[in-house]
Amino acid sequence: YQNELHGHAWDFADNSLMYQALFGEGLTQDGVQLKWVAPTELLLELGGEVGRGAEINAFDGNGAGTVSLFAHAGGDIGNAHAWRAGVSWLKARSDGREFEGHDVDDVEVAGEFSGDSRIWIADFIYKWAPNGNATQTNFKLQGEVFRRSENGTLRCDDVDEVSTCSGGVSGRYRSRQSGWYMQGIYQFMPRWRFGLRYDRLDRGDADWLGSDIGGTIASLVDFDPRRSSAMLDFNPSEFSRFRLQYARDESMPGLHENQWTLQYIMSLGAHGAHRF
Repeated sequence: YQNELHGHAWDFADNSLMYQALFGEGLTQDGVQLKWVAPTELLLELGGEVGRGAEINAFDGNGAGTVSLFAHAGGDIGNAHAWRAGVSWLKARSDGREFEGHDVDDVEVAGEFSGDSRIWIADFIYKWAPNGNATQTNFKLQGEVFRRSENGTLRCDDVDEVSTCSGGVSGRYRSRQSGWYMQGIYQFMPRWRFGLRYDRLDRGDADWLGSDIGGTIASLVDFDPRRSSAMLDFNPSEFSRFRLQYARDESMPGLHENQWTLQYIMSLGAHGAHRF
């Protein structure tokens, strides 16, 4: 759900940890998409897409780097409530996707992953507005959960000094990880909104399949990132927004940060309506 929104339409100054871990700021690629909306009273949408996947997966070969399938359902509950739920499946091929971290001796290392990723994502969004009129007050609850499995080859090397990865160490690698976020946005009066968000990633488990690399960078997965955020924004017009955001960020091992963000967003020219 979140991936289809432009950055200026986000409810927070940054994207969730879930999307940052999976796609950076978002999954963008060249490709083709096909959708079908069923002729039913309840919204039912099915679709799929094929993409090159060069940006997000470091895949430069010919053909499809990513393939995905998705399904959405939704509808209204009376005049004041609406909902939509969906499930998506993504398969991506990576060729030298880079990462940075530390080995078991806490020495900085860099590496890359080559192989296949399979991702399941479930999303849900609920909206409330008195009598369907969202101009005065409204509330939105949004959440997504993912599970990713990867299978391929992992390679690491030292960056500044000799480490357990010195000279380059590689081996078979298989992992399963998951994560989620939940956020609520309340417009308590015209032009003013308040929101809360909680993010969490689960390191899951890694299987080194008997390779030596498991004894060099196993510490990279021994942490569960999390973050709590709160924001207050004011919209002087349809084309501008001021936002103040605070986050308690615990997404890096041993580092707890209090982050303050002051953001101003301005849009120029005509703009199409955003999705539900």
